[in-house]
Amino acid sequence: MNKSLALLLGACLLLSGCTGLPAAREMGDMALLRTMGVDLAPEGLEITASTGPRARGLQGTGEPALVLSAREDSLSAACLALQGLSDSYVFFGYVDQLLLGEELARSGALPVLDYFARDVELGLGAQLWLTRGTTARAAVESGGEQGVEGRLSTLQTDGKLGVAAITRTAGEIYTDLLERGAAFVPVLTLEGEDASLRESGYGVLGPEGLTGFLEGEAARGLELLAGRAPAQVLTVELGSNQVSARPQAVSLRAELDLQEGEPAGLKLECRVEMGLTEDRRSPTGEELAQLRRRLERRALEQIESALASLQEWGADCVGLGAKAGLACPGEWRRIQEDWPALFGRVKIETDVRVVIYE
Repeated sequence: MNKSLALLLGACLLLSGCTGLPAAREMGDMALLRTMGVDLAPEGLEITASTGPRARGLQGTGEPALVLSAREDSLSAACLALQGLSDSYVFFGYVDQLLLGEELARSGALPVLDYFARDVELGLGAQLWLTRGTTARAAVESGGEQGVEGRLSTLQTDGKLGVAAITRTAGEIYTDLLERGAAFVPVLTLEGEDASLRESGYGVLGPEGLTGFLEGEAARGLELLAGRAPAQVLTVELGSNQVSARPQAVSLRAELDLQEGEPAGLKLECRVEMGLTEDRRSPTGEELAQLRRRLERRALEQIESALASLQEWGADCVGLGAKAGLACPGEWRRIQEDWPALFGRVKIETDVRVVIYE
């Protein structure tokens, strides 16, 4: 039996009075929360939660999304306060989207993830997003009566299909923070006249909080370092010919350069498979060679842009050290604890090879 079903059955038993607990509530309609946003507030934390569109009654009549918000001095107190804001029983077991406000992320995300890891209803399976330039509350409320769940689900699906940013669960980010000391999180902003949620690169979290943002070319470089083909089409002018290519697959190899047992350098080999999407005429011979060199240079610039920031922050959020350590597990175990500091000053050499499929 999956976790959500078990929790729902437990809630039903509680509400029907089939337990030893006193003062059972009438069943009525349950408010099944789907999205939760957490912000830093002057007096503690603010939680904003949404059910998404709801069905009511035997005919499944549609009702607008229910959005609840509470401010308390702790996350557990805010969750408890939400229970008193609705005539329905508020159930957290279906929360599958978690948004963290920028200010909260700057102060540290680990306490929120700790709470999700311990709570019997929430868990760490939710997709995690970081809001930038706005609050998590504003992001949750941006969906209006239809709720923000549809938009977040679309971004999540697109990310899995490789046509949007890399999506990550709270559990993946929690593990990276504990094991690597850093984690990357997809960022959302509110843009346009309709103030809809849009992707905007990645935020990098450390144990003490948000270290910075990667956007544009640096964000594409992070994706390459993570072994993911960026969702982009690159266009190259080759004299009178114009050719467009799209990354299809990426593989990355990392190797530590050890001198007297100490890491003196890190060598990266990145292989990018690209497919031609458009051209005025099929490139051949020297044109094809020139195209490959131009694409390799572009990918190298993206990677170096990402590495410049990550090394400045001492944040190996894609696990380059651990990947390189697979070839020398003994040495890696010895330096693993000090790797965040070593990563910030180690010399990194990157070689990019592009393979073009017509």
